[in-house]
Amino acid sequence: MSETPPSETLKPLTIRMNESDNVAIVANDGGLPAGTTLPGGLTLRDKVPQGHKVALVDLPAGGAVLRYGVPIGYAIDAIPAGSWVHERLLKMPEARELDALPMATTRGVPQEPLQGYTFEGYRNADGSVGTRNILAITQTVQCVAGVTDFAVQRIKSELLPKYPNVDDVVALEHGYGCGVAIDAPDAIIPIRTLRNISTNPNFGGEVMVVSLGCEKLQPERLLPPGSIPVVDERNNTPAALDVVYLQDEAHVGFMSMVESIMRQAETHLQRLNARRRETVPASELVVGVQCGGSDAFSGVTANPAVGFCTDLLVRAGASVMFSETTEVRDGIAQLTARATTPEVAQAMVREMAWYDAYLQRGSVDRSANTTPGNKKGGLSNIVEKAMGSIVKSGSAPISNVLAPGEKLQAKGLTYAATPASDFICGTLQLAAGMNLHVFTTGRGTPYGLAECPVIKVATRSDLARRWHDLMDVNAGTIAEGSATIEQVGWELFQLMLDVASGRKKTWAEQWKLHNALVLFNPAPVT
Repeated sequence: MSETPPSETLKPLTIRMNESDNVAIVANDGGLPAGTTLPGGLTLRDKVPQGHKVALVDLPAGGAVLRYGVPIGYAIDAIPAGSWVHERLLKMPEARELDALPMATTRGVPQEPLQGYTFEGYRNADGSVGTRNILAITQTVQCVAGVTDFAVQRIKSELLPKYPNVDDVVALEHGYGCGVAIDAPDAIIPIRTLRNISTNPNFGGEVMVVSLGCEKLQPERLLPPGSIPVVDERNNTPAALDVVYLQDEAHVGFMSMVESIMRQAETHLQRLNARRRETVPASELVVGVQCGGSDAFSGVTANPAVGFCTDLLVRAGASVMFSETTEVRDGIAQLTARATTPEVAQAMVREMAWYDAYLQRGSVDRSANTTPGNKKGGLSNIVEKAMGSIVKSGSAPISNVLAPGEKLQAKGLTYAATPASDFICGTLQLAAGMNLHVFTTGRGTPYGLAECPVIKVATRSDLARRWHDLMDVNAGTIAEGSATIEQVGWELFQLMLDVASGRKKTWAEQWKLHNALVLFNPAPVT
């Protein structure tokens, strides 16, 4: 990355990611007006907004526009040097075919293990570690959501104060369970997603279920014997599933249902309250990294810093997941090359092919991604977005691949296949078992999860200043030259340990900003 040296605020600042790039992005807050002369002597023909691209040379019609050293588009007509280069001037490249990809060909420089870093976490019976101590109430069907929510509010106000070591009570609400093609092959995705969320490390192995009674997704189908890593010590058998059926004939009236939920909840609260944090190695972190609301700075500031932190986590023996299939599809060659084995590379190809077919069935144009916010932030298309998104995976070899909704079983760097929706991505990473979440944003989002702490990283200092009580880390300092990628990466790593230990709360936790769980259900609805 090369950039003009920062000085006074009004001095033009542009950033070029690769020496071969024929465009650069404008870094100045508010952009730069037409007539501005850049340090290299180029004069802007157009007003160029912050984060948007300026042509550094004359681009002929059909010529490749290069950013990150790769073609992110082709000029529809000639674009003179100094012009604002935006999506309406470009034809998007075709996605790379999935055959003849480099398969496990890159051998990075081995990095020294990172030792001696710890956090205070809750050790679970299955060996996993939680960063929070939460009672989660699983629901089998949307029908019970209203009753469960009413009960949870009472639990929080009447019971939770008696159990100060329990952080929260969360209803795992969703829109699945009935009116669905539950035996369709793809129905396994939402079912295993709900199953695996229920056993997230932050819930301490305490599984409680609220069921209506007549839904397709019966509790025993959602959580068959052996799903819960808890054993009844009286006879050494899997513990019985704790279910409240609202249609049970014993319930007379609404309050009977609510009080039944509360009675069951209190037994779980008592056990959770007996738990205490203990010192555990940083290798017990399971971190999901996610790039939400991407802008042109995502791949310059926040995501490189997250990528550096990802490498630190892998060196410490931790588990890190990066996702968003659509947002990495155009960089698949970079990813398959980094796989530890050809089998891991082939698993990535399998997930990309599945998602390609899924989009094709829906007749979805690839230009459906990016979003209006992405484009306002300077990203012309999904190809440019992908280049900046991949950076958050760092440089470590990719050692594992998860299909949507699967549970993580391995350390190191994992590609967890998810659609590109922020909310679905977070939901699927919860199912995989993450106990800490990192979310980068350039346009701004008050995103948070009730089930897991979310650390939000701002790509721009302007956003960090305006949203000073929502952003946890400001990576915009990298673009300004006042901090390095390494410095912000280490800042994020230390913050992770503090948040995981409960020593610090994220802004989302402080304000109790909780987004809904959104299931990915590619199966038909009947």
